Amino acid sequence: MLIWVAKACEKALGREKVIIATDDFRIHQVADEFGFRSVNTSSAAMTGTDRVAEVARNLDSASIVNVQGDEPMVSAEDIQKIVSAHSADTSLVVNGYIPLSDQEDPARTTIPKVVIDENEFLLYISRRDIPGSKTSVPRSDSTTYLKQVCIYAFSPEHLEKYAAYRKKTPLEEKEDIEILRFLEMGQRVRMVRTQTSSLAVDTPEDVATVEEAMRKFGLQPY
Repeated sequence: MLIWVAKACEKALGREKVIIATDDFRIHQVADEFGFRSVNTSSAAMTGTDRVAEVARNLDSASIVNVQGDEPMVSAEDIQKIVSAHSADTSLVVNGYIPLSDQEDPARTTIPKVVIDENEFLLYISRRDIPGSKTSVPRSDSTTYLKQVCIYAFSPEHLEKYAAYRKKTPLEEKEDIEILRFLEMGQRVRMVRTQTSSLAVDTPEDVATVEEAMRKFGLQPY
């Protein structure tokens, strides 16, 4: 799973720009086996973004991209799309989204659902099936529900402010969604529609579903 993500990052950005940030020696071993650079981070990191912030302090880059290691179907093209959006305006945090497929249940709490405005800025993100409706909405209307795709782009300043908060914000804590910290701190988040839907492995039960989807696309394990 990890190497599929690392390979997509390599294709998008070049291997020299890919860093695997972890506090787990097993992940370091896998990274080393496949020739990827890994950096040891604190086990006290509250979120992946806090972990990335720790690494970013030693980098010289206007844009820092975080691609979560549990999305093996992420595409290089979508990573590049997020990078381009952030490069166009580094004052914004950038995140990906895509409509839920017919096979995905909006009520499933492992899938963060997003609500955006007409200019694609994030209004809210929740594990609940939002937006709600006073009347019943047919499930066939899949465009009603949008889900987060876990590719993010930040500036070093964004990450430093995020980490300096030193605790989870109230909504971040309640929803267990790390990007909410930015919203609660008053930081605007630009959402960019991705081209592909990357199924995440959030639970052990997800492994079989993702493997089946990968096989349909002709993707074989490393």
